[in-house]
Amino acid sequence: MAYSASELAALYPQRWEIESVLGEIKTHQRGAKVVLSSKTPDGVRQQIWAHLLVHHALRVLMWRTAAARGIDPDRLSFTDTLRAARRSITASPGIFSPSATGHRADPPP
Repeated sequence: MAYSASELAALYPQRWEIESVLGEIKTHQRGAKVVLSSKTPDGVRQQIWAHLLVHHALRVLMWRTAAARGIDPDRLSFTDTLRAARRSITASPGIFSPSATGHRADPPP
């Protein structure tokens, strides 16, 4: 299938969006010098899926925040969102963890 130069040129920015996502996961979310710790193929797959799901959750948070403010989600910083999520989790450790009874902990008042 042949494409015109203008069609190909219009797709070029999409390539950089994909590269940006990979950079966000590898450099910021996971950490530049952190390697996957699993020693089995299943464990590696599980860790990769976990990183992808966390990235997706952060991007959904960014999208919802942008929508609430009436701005383009591309105007928000991934690293700022990641830092805010980390602060939120470390400020209230265990709030999202299952309790001893197997039920989720109640949210703070």
